Amino acid sequence: MSDVTHAVAHLAEHVPGVPVMLLASMAALAVTAGFRTRWTRRHGHAPPTDDTGSRPPSAPAAGSGAGAGAGAGAGIGNDTAADGRADDGGEGVDSALWRMRTTVRDTPGSLAALCAALAERRVDILSLQTHPLAEGTVDEFLLRAPGELTATELVEVVSAAGGADTWTERADAHDLVDAPTRVLALAARTAQDAAELPLALRQLLGRCTIRSLPAAAGGRPGGEVPPEGSLEDTVLRLRAPEGGVITVERPYLPFTPAEFARARALVELDARLGPRLPRGRDVLTLAEGSDITVRRADTRDVPAAKAMHERCSARTLGMRYHGPVGDADRYLNHLLSPRFGRTLAAQTASGRIVGLGHLLWDGDETEVALLVEDAWQHRGIGGELLGRLVAMAAETDCASVYAVTQASNTGMVAAMRGLGLPLDYQIEEGTLVITARLDSASRAAARLPQGQRIGRD
Repeated sequence: MSDVTHAVAHLAEHVPGVPVMLLASMAALAVTAGFRTRWTRRHGHAPPTDDTGSRPPSAPAAGSGAGAGAGAGAGIGNDTAADGRADDGGEGVDSALWRMRTTVRDTPGSLAALCAALAERRVDILSLQTHPLAEGTVDEFLLRAPGELTATELVEVVSAAGGADTWTERADAHDLVDAPTRVLALAARTAQDAAELPLALRQLLGRCTIRSLPAAAGGRPGGEVPPEGSLEDTVLRLRAPEGGVITVERPYLPFTPAEFARARALVELDARLGPRLPRGRDVLTLAEGSDITVRRADTRDVPAAKAMHERCSARTLGMRYHGPVGDADRYLNHLLSPRFGRTLAAQTASGRIVGLGHLLWDGDETEVALLVEDAWQHRGIGGELLGRLVAMAAETDCASVYAVTQASNTGMVAAMRGLGLPLDYQIEEGTLVITARLDSASRAAARLPQGQRIGRD
């Protein structure tokens, strides 16, 4: 795997004409090299007719595309309901999709016994990945089971057949994309945009919390993270490409060495490609006729952003940062870093930045924040930035976004209301937290700008 990654690095450094997508594909092949299938069985199924039993809205959606790892189904030719329920062969009996992990003894016949037990209960194995351990093997399945089979009953079947430490979760149609395709897509996204790395890791490893610590805070008790990273049960630690540490936590399910190797390969790809932003910008005409360009921004825009800070009034800065700002450089270097999220800048025809919007990855949550220069307020710039940021969050399967501001900040409240999304409000000691839900039904009815895909072209 490392040889292929090094080849990608060599091309990136010495052959500028090689398309980034090709480099990403080569690196993704290194990631998927460890995938091996030991046994699989498939049957045809009729198209879905039932639309019940979907995942609860409260379940985090960020990892829905990857399950508990990079495991995915091979049944991409079947039309399956988005909630994972389908009609079972025209017999009128509902079926459900499940992701399952279990540990079996690495001896001849152990996996066959497990598969036979599942077959007896009419459980169809759509895909299987294996994660070899020092003792035993973790097998990761995508299953289609009869609708009446509960999670408890499924675990009992597996346990009786020799499986241990079994974990199950309802799956959906997104899991029917095959694993190599999924990882190629994640590598391609990461290659186009440095801000995609935390999201790609989250989708690669399933529902987890990802935190980036800057180099100054990268140490931990017992010494720094070694260059190759570290795996400690439910916690991964990897050297961040720009220094510091990326920490990935998944308390409900231990990471396997295979998952650790995949995550490390993705981080190494990101490091080899270096700083980058996708091309793409929108030119907006404001009500009074002025043209404003909206584009992606990063730490190279810190000087221009600092100059905008200096033109802003103390009241405007106080609304944004909830108090006096004595060290704008420190805030801006963090806010504009693609490692912590995405930033959109609104600039005039002369190139002067007059507005900034930030989408910040906050563990397993997502925050939005806005700052518009005083002379350019009340012209719709904040709403335009916010709409695009929220659309970006929706594209990455975030379940919700939240904004923290002062209760007196009527401009931010109006901008959030203008999204047309369901909102929750929490006020404590003058601080207002507004949360917008991003479930599929809410997004369909939302009033998001047509330019929401800026930066992805």
